[in-house]
Amino acid sequence: MRIGVPKEIKAQEYRVGLTPQAVLMLTQQGHQVLLESGAGLDSGYHDGEFRASGAQILASVGELYQQAELIVKVKEPQTEEVARLRAGQMLFCYLHLAPNRALTDALIASGANCIAYETITDEHGRLPLLKPMSEIAGRLATQAGAHCLEKAQGGSGVLLGSVAGLDPGHVLIFGGGVVGSNAADVALGMGAKVTLIEPFAPRRASLAAQFTSDRFTAIGSEGLDLPSLLADADMVVGAALVPGAAAPKLLSVEDLKYLAVGSVLVDVAVDQGGCFATTRPTTHLAPSFVEAGIVHYCVANIPSAVARTATQALSQASLPYVQKLAASGLQACLNANPGLAAGLSVARGMLTCPAVAGAQQREYSLWNVVLE
Repeated sequence: MRIGVPKEIKAQEYRVGLTPQAVLMLTQQGHQVLLESGAGLDSGYHDGEFRASGAQILASVGELYQQAELIVKVKEPQTEEVARLRAGQMLFCYLHLAPNRALTDALIASGANCIAYETITDEHGRLPLLKPMSEIAGRLATQAGAHCLEKAQGGSGVLLGSVAGLDPGHVLIFGGGVVGSNAADVALGMGAKVTLIEPFAPRRASLAAQFTSDRFTAIGSEGLDLPSLLADADMVVGAALVPGAAAPKLLSVEDLKYLAVGSVLVDVAVDQGGCFATTRPTTHLAPSFVEAGIVHYCVANIPSAVARTATQALSQASLPYVQKLAASGLQACLNANPGLAAGLSVARGMLTCPAVAGAQQREYSLWNVVLE
């Protein structure tokens, strides 16, 4: 199969869809990999490394899209990328369609078959292509939030770790999944007090066993005294996830009044619409804004900040699925791999993802009926 890897064009997206090592494995299996020149530079990979792995380097992104049967990239396609897609072509990347009806409509109109990394499941129902980026995003969320707390960034001037016998800063985390647990790990490592809100009791027990520090508390979501929790928090991390669907709104505009001026909100769910009512997407070059005296960090592609590590982790996770798609084609591959089929969001001009349909209040079709 002809596999195309274009250069990412979303603002400050520095990752690339496949590493040279992944390309080598694909070419050794008889597939042709087309790479847009310079696609790997921001992740530290030069064209020569890809060429040595068997990739064909193309200067024209238009030619790449014309030739490739399967497009492998990182972030959701931008307007000019959607325009290059053609009917029957496969697109494999993060899509985050739930909050973006316009992109959903455009992909439907393209006729391309679009598979979302973020809704693919493994045999245990986990999200194997979301997990590595969630680990990175969770760890970076605390780092970024700590930086935003600095006075020069508009923050309150609070240091998370305890010094000189002073009480540590307090990090409040919504969600105890991969993002939330990694955010907690870093916050505890920085010396902060951490309160994590997790609705599922078994997960709370697991977190309590993982984090034995007396600075860590995991609590349920019922009967919360939210005003008191917010009043005591220096940083709030939104890490709630409903796979494929819009993120739940955890804080209203009214809730911000309980936070101290200079407190920080870090919304890791911004690419799914955001956990906070005041969230709006930001970029790595302008990562934060202040509203109602509260610093908001809402970068929609947080892992791109560590593009080298993120590219390696993502390529490692996605390669087995790329190999499956390239070896047997779409329908046969999905029939044999139900977890991969869960990632199919758009096929043959129809929406096939129930979670996206629910978020956008529209109809969807079963993928196996669409591909018959």
